[in-house]
Amino acid sequence: MKKFLFSIYQWVIAVPVLAVITVITAIVTIIWSQFNNDAGGYYPAKWWSRCMCAVLLVCVVVKGREHIKHNEPYVFAANHQGAFDIFALQGYLGHNFKWMMRKGLTNIPLVGTACRAAGYILVDTHSAHGMANTIQNAEKALQRGQSLIIFPEGRRTDDGSMGAFKPGAFKLAAEFKRPIVPITIDGAYRVMSRTAYVVTPGRITITIHAPIEPGAEGHNIDELSSRCREAIASAIPS
Repeated sequence: MKKFLFSIYQWVIAVPVLAVITVITAIVTIIWSQFNNDAGGYYPAKWWSRCMCAVLLVCVVVKGREHIKHNEPYVFAANHQGAFDIFALQGYLGHNFKWMMRKGLTNIPLVGTACRAAGYILVDTHSAHGMANTIQNAEKALQRGQSLIIFPEGRRTDDGSMGAFKPGAFKLAAEFKRPIVPITIDGAYRVMSRTAYVVTPGRITITIHAPIEPGAEGHNIDELSSRCREAIASAIPS
């Protein structure tokens, strides 16, 4: 009965309210980013994400925030359990960053324009030229001292387990000798899995692990991927 009542609440009340908030957030992001890209690309989305979680009764708890410094640029790498990974990280990580996101998401009316205005890195895997542009834009962001966040699995999990890691994030961290910060997301799969259409109110725990610092010669990509995966897995309950 509770699930049925929440489903009515979600579609009749929450979705219309959040749709209006989304439109307002996109407009504010587009305008604000023209004057200050760092702030305009971060704060409106942070508040929007917190509204998403609050209205849909999702609690987010963050552990390990002491491991990262406010003004230090990092490459964050997180497991990808579900749609609420985005809201949890954007709203509660507490560190300004640029997303590396699929280019196809910019086709969403207004939201896509806001993502471009915010300076997010659009990942285009459909051609060699598209991938070259993606890498070039990510390199420019790192050169400017901006942090990036990426899901090394590339897509949301189908069954809650962690998939294979792709090398992209680790190559960037290695080339620019940036610390890479593993992040474990636990609970987002239960809140809203890849195939779900109704949110299940609950708790998402974000665990920020200690940064993996580059050595004098930079990072070894295979070792970095392995260490990052091990750190993420260590905070996922068996």
